[in-house]
Amino acid sequence: MKTNHKSRAQGALRLVLAAILLAVFCGQTQAASQGSIRIGAKSFTEQRLLATMTEMYLQHLGYEVDVTWGLATSISRPAQINNELDLLWEYTGTSLLTFNHVEEVLDSEQSYKRVSELDRKKGLIWLDPSEFNNTYAIAMPEAIAQKNGDLRTLSEFAKWTRDHPEQYMLFAMDYDFAGRPDGLPGLDKKYHFGFSRGEKRSMDPGLVYLALRNQQAFGGVVYTTDGRINAFHLRVLEDDRKFFPAYNAAPVVRADYLKKHPQLRAQMKKLSALLDGSTMRSLNTRVDVDQESANTVARDFLSQHGLI
Repeated sequence: MKTNHKSRAQGALRLVLAAILLAVFCGQTQAASQGSIRIGAKSFTEQRLLATMTEMYLQHLGYEVDVTWGLATSISRPAQINNELDLLWEYTGTSLLTFNHVEEVLDSEQSYKRVSELDRKKGLIWLDPSEFNNTYAIAMPEAIAQKNGDLRTLSEFAKWTRDHPEQYMLFAMDYDFAGRPDGLPGLDKKYHFGFSRGEKRSMDPGLVYLALRNQQAFGGVVYTTDGRINAFHLRVLEDDRKFFPAYNAAPVVRADYLKKHPQLRAQMKKLSALLDGSTMRSLNTRVDVDQESANTVARDFLSQHGLI
């Protein structure tokens, strides 16, 4: 009786171990079936967070992920079209103005629909968008804005620069903004700033915020989901002539890649659906103001929402 009982116990144990091994094998097989994916990320905090969250999430799902970091907009789109990248997070306004040269003012829904149609012809598919709109804006240090006529709109700001050519004014912007159609060239055409060539300074995006905080710059380019706007006491000027379009972020993937990996659409929707304006500002603040690493912030967020 004891021998039979021991034999049955050992047999049950072998069955359990076999079931565990089978589950592990099936999991590995499923992970391998996801394949590899090449992701691109631009050079500012929000893009680093989006790419890091995507990397961790897709790795958890079984993808082999390769990320190229710190890309300029002028490089990221050609790289994707030329099959050097499979996926990147893009903004509707960037595609409208920079890549497709659409200058009419469209709301978020219209912008997404238009870029989806236009980019599909180029072999790029816009997946479900996030709710957050990270548009460009021009900001001033609050103290400088108050001291110079309590400036609140871009029209007032532009008039002030034209009316005071004798006062040196440093205007700070990231490298991309200096030459993009939806950047300074188009904005200056709309508002007619009075900056001299020497007053326009291109720099790393993080340095723009530092220059504004330290009042080394009279005005500068910021992103509306950036937590440093409030932390550094900056005043965002109203775009009263409606130059900047909506910049809702969404994952954009090559059509040929999505055809081979159709599950990616539903997988990425789970991540995009979690990202609204307040969430993105909070995540950006943790990195830029609280000095937490993008890896830590991304992992916390994904864990909190059950994605890893």
